Amino acid sequence: MRNLLNHTSGLPDYEDILMKQSEGTPPEKIPQILDAGVLKLLEAQTSGKFPAGSRWEYSNSGYAVLAMIVEKVSGEPFGQFLRERIFKPLKMNDTIAYENRKNEVPHRAYGHSKKDGGWQETDQSPTSAVLGDGGIYSSIHDLAKWDRALREHTLLSEAEMRPALTPVRPTAGPAKTEEGAAVSYGFGWFLDPYQGHLRMWHYGETVGFRTAIQRFPDDNLTIIVLANRIDVNPQEMALKVADLYLATKPR
Repeated sequence: MRNLLNHTSGLPDYEDILMKQSEGTPPEKIPQILDAGVLKLLEAQTSGKFPAGSRWEYSNSGYAVLAMIVEKVSGEPFGQFLRERIFKPLKMNDTIAYENRKNEVPHRAYGHSKKDGGWQETDQSPTSAVLGDGGIYSSIHDLAKWDRALREHTLLSEAEMRPALTPVRPTAGPAKTEEGAAVSYGFGWFLDPYQGHLRMWHYGETVGFRTAIQRFPDDNLTIIVLANRIDVNPQEMALKVADLYLATKPR
């Protein structure tokens, strides 16, 4: 499970497998896949990309498998587990694990992409229904509650959170991207500092949406950017805000 959490499992990314199998088919014609479908795709593979623990490579497959582990251990659907163990205790009333025909997202934003000089609604890709690595609809207000819970250790104790903030050390050498850039990664967080300040961060994107979060624990600063259009760079926007704030803080 540690290998799944820190992207050292060697599992190929299910999105790459799905797109390769559906090559030449327009995305809107590809049926949506669920977490269980991810497992079927992985079971059809003859090998992993590398021995578990030896290298680092980002793979959404790990988090889909983790969601299924949670379901097996808890005995309840992953979306329900999230609601009972995270969303309800933190009063994240506008946050939901969306499942088509099972629930609805009130007052939600829809994704948009620019095409032929105009805007086109682009929402729900073939992989949008996988809950282990996505499918969560939330708001800035609710994400602030989640951030506060992490900061004040009301969701997880400091000891329980510490492994998530410990950079992975693959057995074959330092963690690197495919391009050779160094990576500092824990459980679901990039951990490299920024301008001398301790930082944990991540970004995300799907059809019509771009998101970013930058957390500076020692500076009591968190920046969250949610965009429902693909022509913006939330990561860049978040760091501009960080620059303005950190410029007034001693290193």
